[in-house]
Amino acid sequence: MGKKKLRACKTCKKKTKGIGHLCNPTEVTKAFVCKDCGASSMEAKHICKPKLKKLKYTCKKCDRLSVKSDRLCKPKKI
Repeated sequence: MGKKKLRACKTCKKKTKGIGHLCNPTEVTKAFVCKDCGASSMEAKHICKPKLKKLKYTCKKCDRLSVKSDRLCKPKKI
């Protein structure tokens, strides 16, 4: 018996192994679950309101944003 694939509903975003009780299933290859809001997304760079509130630094060199200054090359407090 083969391994069941993880699938997610395009409509309600519910996940399950197999097709089961999903209303509009599609195969999920790599799901990302946001640790701040709990939302599931295929986009690892998901930005939500709780995550935006945590951002405290910007990089003067590359304009990236971060929660911690040590993750930027030239950090500047926002």
